[in-house]
Amino acid sequence: MIRVLLADDQVLVRAGFRALLDAQPDIEVAGEAADGQEAVALVRETSPDLVLMDIRMPVLDGLAATRRLTGDPRLAAVKVVMLTTFELDEYVFEALRSGASGFLVKDTEPEELVRAVRAVVGGDALLSPGVTRRLIEEFAARSKQPAAAEELARLTEREREVMALVGLGLSNEEIARRLVVSPLTAKTHVSRTMVKLGARDRAQLVVLAYESGLVRPGWLG
Repeated sequence: MIRVLLADDQVLVRAGFRALLDAQPDIEVAGEAADGQEAVALVRETSPDLVLMDIRMPVLDGLAATRRLTGDPRLAAVKVVMLTTFELDEYVFEALRSGASGFLVKDTEPEELVRAVRAVVGGDALLSPGVTRRLIEEFAARSKQPAAAEELARLTEREREVMALVGLGLSNEEIARRLVVSPLTAKTHVSRTMVKLGARDRAQLVVLAYESGLVRPGWLG
């Protein structure tokens, strides 16, 4: 079973998500939190697979709560997906930088929410849709200037190429087609790159691609 924690200060939002997720044969809601502080405490208590975390909450907001969770080595297996009200949320890129595995708008279609939960727990990040690529581009443009990244020296030329494609929002299948290799080979390159850079997940790899200067805003293929 995939265990999900819901963190949102709106009771109706939590109730709607709970009804949808609990109806799935392979998903169960492990708990609910009305603010970030409560969410952090519940995650430490219940160790869910995934947290659906609203960005704007009282007491402790979703960004601060996410940083606490992703900064705790004991919770390394817990994934966080941020919930936003609008697609162009000013905090989306900061959420990815804080360790979130992706984000969803609250009015997303029910089947998309379920697919997203399964995808993130399975190791993917919510970074392939076109709207996400535009968001990453926009917020990366506002981020700090790329610093010289010594970490990139650890990568082979092919791994840097793969990392750049991940940074553009391409899936493993799209990377495989671009490089004319098998999806399994593309996945292996992505995994090795993440290990070498100590990236928590694919979303963090995207952030590193921008912050290292390997990918620049506007380089969408």
